[in-house]
Amino acid sequence: MTLDVFNALAAEAARDELLRCCGCARWADAVLAARPFRDKAALLSASDAAWSRTEEPDWREAFSHHPRIGGKDALRGKFAATRAWAKGEQSGAAAASEKTLDALAAGNTAYEKKFGHIFIVCATGKSAPEMLDLLKSRLTNDAGAELRLAAGEQNKITKIRLEKLLS
Repeated sequence: MTLDVFNALAAEAARDELLRCCGCARWADAVLAARPFRDKAALLSASDAAWSRTEEPDWREAFSHHPRIGGKDALRGKFAATRAWAKGEQSGAAAASEKTLDALAAGNTAYEKKFGHIFIVCATGKSAPEMLDLLKSRLTNDAGAELRLAAGEQNKITKIRLEKLLS
């Protein structure tokens, strides 16, 4: 879709498109309120500004709209609306060995138990072993630092998805 088409969408349809990019209602509403956008840079700037005003509950809401890294069943079911994007973003995990997928699954379980949300990483361009190394290293973080780091990763993912939306 072009930016002109996005700008012309009815509010509910535009909000739905934004929620595909980031599952945080507060963020989507703030970006929606900034329409129309003169160019892609203005949209990305509005996205950053909206994300900077979100808080922990908003971040957790956004995280809940992602499949687990390497979680193929989740990609097929709950996350059907963003399946193609998530599959592409996680292509490094899709090609992983069973051993690596098992390690990712175990790491995801440990991460969720420690932090109370799934492991969020901007997976685009990363191999499964790279993502596994990141997961392991982030398990050493304290909860506050990790939550802020995950929120930053969410913002990266959102920007990539906004780019895909307008491609």
